[in-house]
Amino acid sequence: MIAASIGGVGESVGYDEVVSTNEAINTDRIRNEAFRSKVVSADEAAALIHDGASIGFSGFVGAGYPKAIPDSLAKHAAAAHERGEHFQVNVYTGASTDHALDGILAESEAIAFRTPFSTDGSLRKQINNGSVRYIDTHLSHLAQQVEEGFFDHLDFAVIEVSGIDEDGHLIPSTSLGNNKTWLEQADKVILEVNEWQPEQLNGIHDVYYSVDVPPHRKPIPLVGATDRIGVPYLEVDLDKVVAVVETGGGDRNTKFTPLDEVSKAIGDNVVKFFKQEEEAGRLPKGKLLPLQSGIGNVANAVLAGLETGGYKGLECFSEVIQDGMLGLIKSGTVEVASATALSLSPDVIDEFRENIDFYNKHIILRPQEISNNPELIRRIGVVAMNGMLEADIYGNVNSTHVMGTKMMNGIGGSGDFARNGYISIFLSPSVAKNGDISAIVPFVSHVDHTEHDTQVIVTEYGFADLRGKTPRERAQALIAIAHPSYRAQLQDYFDRANAQPNAGQTPHILPEALSWHQRFLDTGSMLQGEAE
Repeated sequence: MIAASIGGVGESVGYDEVVSTNEAINTDRIRNEAFRSKVVSADEAAALIHDGASIGFSGFVGAGYPKAIPDSLAKHAAAAHERGEHFQVNVYTGASTDHALDGILAESEAIAFRTPFSTDGSLRKQINNGSVRYIDTHLSHLAQQVEEGFFDHLDFAVIEVSGIDEDGHLIPSTSLGNNKTWLEQADKVILEVNEWQPEQLNGIHDVYYSVDVPPHRKPIPLVGATDRIGVPYLEVDLDKVVAVVETGGGDRNTKFTPLDEVSKAIGDNVVKFFKQEEEAGRLPKGKLLPLQSGIGNVANAVLAGLETGGYKGLECFSEVIQDGMLGLIKSGTVEVASATALSLSPDVIDEFRENIDFYNKHIILRPQEISNNPELIRRIGVVAMNGMLEADIYGNVNSTHVMGTKMMNGIGGSGDFARNGYISIFLSPSVAKNGDISAIVPFVSHVDHTEHDTQVIVTEYGFADLRGKTPRERAQALIAIAHPSYRAQLQDYFDRANAQPNAGQTPHILPEALSWHQRFLDTGSMLQGEAE
């Protein structure tokens, strides 16, 4: 037996014990004799992976990641290190996984390189101290860039599935991510068949197999969030499969904190913005356009606001289906939700599993090169809603770096949706760290989304509609939604910048542009002291 590691972002609970054994093959889940003949233990499978290997792991925001191989691989690395041998691998995923993959490999010093996105605290420390090479990549780009040879060739794909049918088709689990590409590109494949994953997942997926690299790329024939354009399974070359491991462990079950007043206010302000757009004729009344929502408590609050706003029959074209969206499906607020992964809290996972036949009619899971595809996002008119760390007074947004230098998580899919969405909205509480950090600053310490890709910014104090506004007009709109404790400081900076003889198109006082961040590092707060 292999005990599952517990961790990741937020509080992870509810792990089943992970079982990995070849003593009794589950013929209900592995219905193809050729695949049954390849069943081994996780330790035997992990022993096939060599030092320096590049591995494409399944997994997207704590869903559908391998449950047994990472633990065995971490033990293998630790044993090698004790013998004085070098052992590290290069890790490619869909997005973040869980402490049971990213964390335990990091803690065993088994990761040399990681891309594209991670939320694990142990791995974050190693990324920021430079011991793990990390590349932050748009989620829609990675699969194509691996196919085109921009990264190392994949030696292995380690993919969780919920079953293998009689014809050798792989039934995906709770995320698709980059699994299709990893299976195609890797020299060798290790499969984990997880009996914890519901068998009824069969049919919820839509895997499109006609995405080619330039100059042979063809238009993707998807014209709406409800379309199905592929097959409900993954394909793999049997000759590449070197091991099949049976497991029985649950996904990362992260509890969402109850909605607080700040999150509710942000959600209410998003709905107010939507009502404004409906009245102006820029969004269809009562139907909006396909919605994308990021991950976390603020995103959940926004989704809850849609229900109170009286909407029915909405469509979502997003990356992740989390608690709030599942609730909207149940209430009829959302008719169809398209994504690449399910990321649900423990109670909501139980709700999903108990009513999976109902949800299968309203959910479509796709590979992330489809769910995050820029051309599709632009063509079907997705309204993008994503979180941020900070924005400056001209609309540049930092999604990834704390104080400009320390990686938090990565850009994820926010860039895919922000640049290409019909409307691009960024959401944040106005302050962090008990008011010592302002989300609106004179100049962001790191730029992930330029002012050209940012249209609306929302805090609990309102929304700043930046469309059609000059830099000076944007500044006044953003100062108005900053926390009251910081508005005078922001206005003072802007007024003095604007009064300079050579203020230019976008006024800044260069020696002071990042002074707020330096003040925080020096004093623990961005607020000016009385002496200043």
